[in-house]
Amino acid sequence: MPRPAPQSRRPAATRATSSPYAARPWLAGYPDGVPADFDFPVVPLTRLLDDASSSFPTRTALVHLGTTLTYRELKDAVDRFAGGLARLGVGAGDRVAIVLPNCPQNVITFFAVLRLGAVVVQHDPLHTEAELRHQLADCGATVVVCLDRVHAAVAAVRSSTAVRHVVVTSLADHLPATARARLRLPLPSSRRARSELTAPVPKSAAVVRFSSLLKGEPARQAAVDPLVDVALLQYTGGTTGASRGAVLTHHNLVSNAYMNRLWDTTATAGQEVVLAVLPLCHAYGLTVCMNATVLLGGTLVLLPRFDVGQVLAAVDRWRPTMLPGVPPVYRALADDPRTRDHDLRCLRICVSGAVALPVDEQQRFESLTGGRLVEGYGLTEASSTHCNPLSGEGRPGSIGLPLPGTSCKVVDPEDPSREVEVGRPGELAVKGPQVFRGYWGDEDAEGVFTDDGYLLTGDIAVMDEDGWFSLVDRKEELVVSGGFAVYPSEVEHVISRLRGVADVAVAGVPDAYRGESVKAFVVRDRRTELTAYDVLDHCRESLRAHEVPRSVEFCDDLPRSPVGKVLRRVLVEQERARIAREAEPPPGSTPGGRAPRKRPPVAGRSGTT
Repeated sequence: MPRPAPQSRRPAATRATSSPYAARPWLAGYPDGVPADFDFPVVPLTRLLDDASSSFPTRTALVHLGTTLTYRELKDAVDRFAGGLARLGVGAGDRVAIVLPNCPQNVITFFAVLRLGAVVVQHDPLHTEAELRHQLADCGATVVVCLDRVHAAVAAVRSSTAVRHVVVTSLADHLPATARARLRLPLPSSRRARSELTAPVPKSAAVVRFSSLLKGEPARQAAVDPLVDVALLQYTGGTTGASRGAVLTHHNLVSNAYMNRLWDTTATAGQEVVLAVLPLCHAYGLTVCMNATVLLGGTLVLLPRFDVGQVLAAVDRWRPTMLPGVPPVYRALADDPRTRDHDLRCLRICVSGAVALPVDEQQRFESLTGGRLVEGYGLTEASSTHCNPLSGEGRPGSIGLPLPGTSCKVVDPEDPSREVEVGRPGELAVKGPQVFRGYWGDEDAEGVFTDDGYLLTGDIAVMDEDGWFSLVDRKEELVVSGGFAVYPSEVEHVISRLRGVADVAVAGVPDAYRGESVKAFVVRDRRTELTAYDVLDHCRESLRAHEVPRSVEFCDDLPRSPVGKVLRRVLVEQERARIAREAEPPPGSTPGGRAPRKRPPVAGRSGTT
């Protein structure tokens, strides 16, 4: 049976006035016009769409593969799809899973589910069957809305979940009529296009077509308590373990959309165009791209995936004013020779998140566009919490200042009740109306909140005396080698400066003597002949002895999450598996026998040292 929506017993929030963080020194860095606090509306998230439809009914709301929807058309589709879901039995509190890329159906489903007082559960369409099974079973979703391409994965796990109905759609469903007609032509180009945009679903499959649910009577807004009722279960990225469903209320999401709106004092309602290359199935894309754009009454240009050619074509056609992204997006655009033939000076604001933004890449992209590229910070459990100012002074290399209505402090990782001195590293703790209620099925888990109601982010950070915050590393990914603490990001920063390094990740791997040892996983620039000796010699020049990697492995690429975070845990798991394989007795050995002793590895010119 699906679990009932959990109720939070989180401690009441209080603040010690003696805290060095209570004075909020970051307010001095706020740009003119940005308020320190704000009375965030207590309304359902669907109110953002209703207001945009009322104020800008003929404004283009969505753009996707040549299709456009106005705000009036989008609201009508949302209300009709909500009516279709209601006919399937969806009601208040039910969980509806969305397994879709960036497309109009994703946005329509999202707001339609909320219209019924039900709960959205976003899933990455690139999930493996194991990941999908875990999340669907954990949330107890009764309906899944998915792309035809992922139907097979949904069907494979359906029997082990509470799913009763599977609604299937295709990227071709929202193409213009002429484009859909071309897909049916018996031409090689049409066949190629069909294979890219559609996938066959067996005729015997027990599915409901998305288009059929758009027919019939629309649904009205269900009664919602924005402060209590859950709008979204957003599963964490699982960068350090199994993903968990973050419980986010309507008020959490509404207030965060307003925070982003307040931070951009030069944004014009009904005029902004946002290019959505970030996946809406992740908190960053959902909040910064979709919700903030709908609040503005702006146009959301949806790309199913990041592709430089598609981005440049969208820039030419729609002249986006905002491009939220991650560093690899800006790097790819700056490096691609095709970019020089396109005018990117329409881009007014670009906000980078997920991973650290290198200062040189920031400067390169800003010179290319003439706009502002800044680094921000957020996490699944709280969406956006920090950002560099979009005008005036910024601090390259930092995550900026807390957003309006957000309080922060830095605490002792071993004793969160104790705040560390300003300028010292500790665990970042945040509090505000955007902070989630807890994890699905385990809202009162220990170690998530401090006694005075701050969320422990798991990130090690430093706040300087002016209130600017900088990240150091993930708490769980701190390497303790021989009793010495090593921050992987600091080692990565040193190695990334070495000529010939295209990408790098550093992790703590098992070491029988030290407990853990530092290992560097390096992607070489193909134009160089970088060796392990080169990497180690470079590290010895800039790092302390215990920070220098004990080994270096060259690889073709690094495992990353859909928003670009390096999955260090995957590298560690692969290393553990390798060690286990090497520990197995060789073929032909007798039980209890001993394999021939091997010489210890020495540094090589390539591969692992």
